[in-house]
Amino acid sequence: MSTQTARAIRFTHTAPQQAFRLLELTPEILELISSENAPTLYLKSPGTDNTTTTGPEDTGADNNNAYVNLCTPTKTFRIRQVQSSNSIHVIKPSDEKSEVVPLIAKKRRQSNDNSDINNDEMDIPESVTAIAKCASTLEIHALNHAESLAEAKRTLRRILPVYDTNTMRGKRVDDGDVEMAGVHDSNDNKRGITKDAIFDDLPFAKSQCQMAWFELCAFVPDDGGLAAFRPSARIKLELWRMVLEGCILQNIDLEKQFLVADLWKAALGEDNDENGKEETFFSKTLFDAVVRRLAEGNNADSELKWSNMDKKVCIQWIGETYLEATAPNERLAIGRSEFLNAWKDLLPETWRDEASLNSLPEYSYKYPDPVSICFIHEAERERVKRETKNASGNVANAKNSRNWHERFKNQRK
Repeated sequence: MSTQTARAIRFTHTAPQQAFRLLELTPEILELISSENAPTLYLKSPGTDNTTTTGPEDTGADNNNAYVNLCTPTKTFRIRQVQSSNSIHVIKPSDEKSEVVPLIAKKRRQSNDNSDINNDEMDIPESVTAIAKCASTLEIHALNHAESLAEAKRTLRRILPVYDTNTMRGKRVDDGDVEMAGVHDSNDNKRGITKDAIFDDLPFAKSQCQMAWFELCAFVPDDGGLAAFRPSARIKLELWRMVLEGCILQNIDLEKQFLVADLWKAALGEDNDENGKEETFFSKTLFDAVVRRLAEGNNADSELKWSNMDKKVCIQWIGETYLEATAPNERLAIGRSEFLNAWKDLLPETWRDEASLNSLPEYSYKYPDPVSICFIHEAERERVKRETKNASGNVANAKNSRNWHERFKNQRK
């Protein structure tokens, strides 16, 4: 403007420009990193080198690895790139020694006298230098706990190999023609992926990774290896049968406090206990993972010494696990009455009457026909939930469109 009286500022730019990414911090993150004991923050993305498992439980899962999350110890933030129509320049103020002094020397060489020359007399402008140009910024959005945990479980489910075996107590077990891609025997423990490596490749907060690990009953077999696994539904179901049989024989009430070591011995049976052997298809760490999953309080970090089972959690988990093991898809659907009777037979006597379809998680099952039922894997549940809501909305809209004349009739009265 013609009335502007401020001193001119010289604007220059460097070549080549530096690579900068601008990240817009939320007040929550800013407060966290400004605190006295600021935690370490991590930029995490899904790993690409790990061998992932694929199977019926992965149908509908999001396999897109092209994203990055910002993780605190307890929360996960999704990072999103936002393009801008305005150019954003990162500028750096001039250095007086490197910028102004050479200009003074140059002026002096051009002057015929030896008098002192100051900056004001020479009218040397201040300058700033653009060292980077950013066409986009990065925004962060907090993911709620339920959403983060669901995504962490889906990712962990794809990464972890399945722990299963075809030999249980000397009996051949039929897979029911279910394709179990990625199924491993315990002998594969030496060449699997370690827990630490898996957590490094999970783009979620450490506490959420631990909770996902806990809910999947993931474990590291106690055979000297370091590889991690997740048990198949069939393995978890067989383990629970052994625990239930041991409780009946040893008169252990699962709702009251018991020593976990006593429950372990009861599950092994008298023969194994007397001989000092643990001839079983599952390890102590798998047993601990299942007991921790079903224990009251659901504390993934608590020490397993004394415990008692959460009745509601147990009933739901057993019904869901049985349905996954026996009817994992529509082709293998089973009768509803058959399912309910088998579910009740897997519960302590005092819990039998509480086994009902209402006890199962929402959208965890569906009816292929009027008398059958089958399992819905977690990766599909969000899609089924959306489809159900859309169908309900369409029905309501259709009903309203047919009854528009009724509304006008009421207005005329």
